[in-house]
Amino acid sequence: MEKNSDNTGIWMRLLYMLLFVLIYSVAEFLLAVVVLIQIGFVLITGERNQKLLELGASLGLFIYETLRFLTFNSEKKPFPFSDWPAAKVD
Repeated sequence: MEKNSDNTGIWMRLLYMLLFVLIYSVAEFLLAVVVLIQIGFVLITGERNQKLLELGASLGLFIYETLRFLTFNSEKKPFPFSDWPAAKVD
């Protein structure tokens, strides 16, 4: 019978999780920057910037995928180990 502490799979996942905690922090900061830039753009032009909408939507999906992985709700590793999530903007 194998002990959980000897399971290399969980240790590898732990390493990936540590990496994604750091990546999540950067993504959260970038999302805040996108929000601030979009607010500035709307205040100046009166319109939303389509590229920022798309970036914000896909960044939000990336954060969602990352949180699912970190909380053991998914075994799929987020970007850069899978494709960047494509978001449809309304």
